[in-house]
Amino acid sequence: MSVHSFRFDTSRMRSAFSPRKPRNPLLRVVFGIAGLALLGLLIFLSVFVGAAMIAAGLSWKLLSQRGRRSAVQDLNVVEGEFQVVRKPVLPHSP
Repeated sequence: MSVHSFRFDTSRMRSAFSPRKPRNPLLRVVFGIAGLALLGLLIFLSVFVGAAMIAAGLSWKLLSQRGRRSAVQDLNVVEGEFQVVRKPVLPHSP
């Protein structure tokens, strides 16, 4: 038996999984256009999904507030509890 028969050769494994460009220029153009089309499709779908999520959130919020009474409030009124604090009497200095 040879020592080289059991050696793990990484060059064969690396070449098996490395992406290679086709030699034909027409195929290069076709694959480039297909890649750009796939990128555009993914961007379009992500924008569509994002808009659908925003629309679903807004509709959920509107539907959850449907049964509640909305009180019209004056924006110039500040509600709260106030307490008058008297000025402390300080002894006069001589």
